Amino acid sequence: LHTACRQVASWRAQGLPKFRIAVNISPLHFQDPTLLDSVAEVLRETGLHPSDLELEITETVVQTTGDNMRMFERLRTMGVQIAIDDFGTGYSSLSYLKRFPIDILKIDRSFVTDAPANRDDQEIIKTIISMARNLNLHTVAEGVETQSQLDYLRQIECLEAQGFLFGKPLPADVISQLLLQEP
Repeated sequence: LHTACRQVASWRAQGLPKFRIAVNISPLHFQDPTLLDSVAEVLRETGLHPSDLELEITETVVQTTGDNMRMFERLRTMGVQIAIDDFGTGYSSLSYLKRFPIDILKIDRSFVTDAPANRDDQEIIKTIISMARNLNLHTVAEGVETQSQLDYLRQIECLEAQGFLFGKPLPADVISQLLLQEP
């Protein structure tokens, strides 16, 4: 969390484009009572706006309410974006979509991989997108590796996607160079 936010602040100091940074938070770290303080500290230290930070959690985190609900509410009050990563692969109830302050559903790559040719995957993706829109949530398709996957997602108006088709993981200095080259 600290490293990612410091890197974004460094890129901004270089005049690079503004974007939101996503950081995966494990179920164990989400239970850490110092998480809120850590998030507030890193935002204060780096000068990032809370909406520039997206915390990605898995569906297992929302399976247990109580303290998790309070953590979600406090993060939302701070202005941090919350994404459910690998959406559709967990065993939790969809009722958490209305109870928890969630901003983004990240459609799991297992549905995206065969979507151009697999009707079941197509229907699942369309259903997730439709449900998310009706709940005022954003969607991001994960694991896009081929042009045909991207073409299908564009066809059904999935507005955000990530995956190796766009680029493989790179060191921060290489990303800086790429961002300086792009308009």
